[in-house]
Amino acid sequence: MTALVSPGTLHGVGVGPGDAELVTIRAARLIGAAPVLAYFAKKGRRGHARTIVEPYVRPGTEELPLHYPLTTEMSFADPLYVREVGSFYEAAAEALAERLSAGRDVVLIAEGDPLFYGSFMHLYIRLKDRFAVRITPGVTGFSGCAAAAGLPMTWGDDVLAVLPGTLSEDDLVARLKGTDAAVIMKLGSNFPKVRRAIARAGLTARAVYIERGSMDGEAVLPLADKIDDASPYFSLVLIGGEGRRP
Repeated sequence: MTALVSPGTLHGVGVGPGDAELVTIRAARLIGAAPVLAYFAKKGRRGHARTIVEPYVRPGTEELPLHYPLTTEMSFADPLYVREVGSFYEAAAEALAERLSAGRDVVLIAEGDPLFYGSFMHLYIRLKDRFAVRITPGVTGFSGCAAAAGLPMTWGDDVLAVLPGTLSEDDLVARLKGTDAAVIMKLGSNFPKVRRAIARAGLTARAVYIERGSMDGEAVLPLADKIDDASPYFSLVLIGGEGRRP
């Protein structure tokens, strides 16, 4: 008689913004004990999350890279995004399900926090009703960048808006005018539009541009001092609040 195999547990583990020392104790423990370590990456690349956790991976761990079909920031409503990336997430979820069904725990690592603009969420919603899932939060990318810039983000009752650069310019302007502090993510090819929106909202003097916060090659400068439109994937703009202070 064949013994029944108990399904494994999916762990969504945030690994922080880039510095391996910003990985939590729980995350390091789970990564070190993982039967299967899964991570997202561009085709032909190791993946940033995998690079962060290098000190914690034990020899013999099965590694499961999940290679994105697209790497350019685009609107979620774009038909190409819906077709290509939707199919990718379905296939990735089934690759994890195969291992979980065999009784193996899977640790899926995510840059920053797994529930904050993370690809982990797309697999979570596909698997959470089939398998046990546990989530380990991580330091967000913008928290790492604010620390790198030494920029207080919210005072007293300031309101903070987190905005994707994929929004239209007019929408960005309206939302920037309606908040006290802001994080603007997903820059890339959207950066010129984001810079224009910040200028139209009258906030250029308060805006700080950060590349690769908490990583090697970190760069922090006032947005007004950035002379070109180049903006890599790991970059964002922060606008700190100026609200009530004691």
